[in-house]
Amino acid sequence: MAEFDPEKFEDKYAHYFTELQRAYKDAFETMNGTYDSELIHGIDQQILNESEPFYDEETGTFRVKLPDEPTERLTAVVVDDEKLEATLDRYVAEIETQLYDVFGLEPPADE
Repeated sequence: MAEFDPEKFEDKYAHYFTELQRAYKDAFETMNGTYDSELIHGIDQQILNESEPFYDEETGTFRVKLPDEPTERLTAVVVDDEKLEATLDRYVAEIETQLYDVFGLEPPADE
């Protein structure tokens, strides 16, 4: 595990590509083991493939920015909007949790 440097996270794919892959993979495995695997695969391949993780040095928080109109991107699975939004929110939260874990950081107390 590389030591986390917030400044290097600006160029995250050059410095932390392996760690980012691990966080997304671990989140996928957690979600796939808990939720409908077809839905999780669809979210992973059609929404999260265009997501972007960010680190806010001021607040010490990770966040995942989704592409525009993320729920409109999912075409591989028939699911109602409420279930999709709830599952997507949970998946994003899991990715953020995994980012803290992969980098050995504690999430802020209010997370």
